[in-house]
Amino acid sequence: MKKAYDGGFDKCGLEQSNRESFPFIISILICTLTTALFAVPYLTRAFEQNNNVLAGRINPNNASAASLARLPGVGIVRAETIVAYRREFTSTDSNQVFESCKDLEKVRGIGPITAQKICEWLKFE
Repeated sequence: MKKAYDGGFDKCGLEQSNRESFPFIISILICTLTTALFAVPYLTRAFEQNNNVLAGRINPNNASAASLARLPGVGIVRAETIVAYRREFTSTDSNQVFESCKDLEKVRGIGPITAQKICEWLKFE
């Protein structure tokens, strides 16, 4: 005659005591806490990088590459491209290479959509 499952036996019919379950539960808990301990600094750093908010508008005619990189849709590569374009086309008479957001579209890698996204963060003086 078969015995019914009464909680004292696992599905294979082997006896499982609380003493055997406890170390397993503790080890799972330790693994989870260790993972969280290492994940929190990484996630915090990633969150801070994605939420760099500019304090005010910046002028693309004299802003550094680091400042330009904080604009939405503009990373460090595009920011350096903007600075290189600015250096190449700055004349001695005028420091205003960019007079409007439309002028930024002349920079390789900056299209109308990117120019529109960053326009609210720019000032042209």
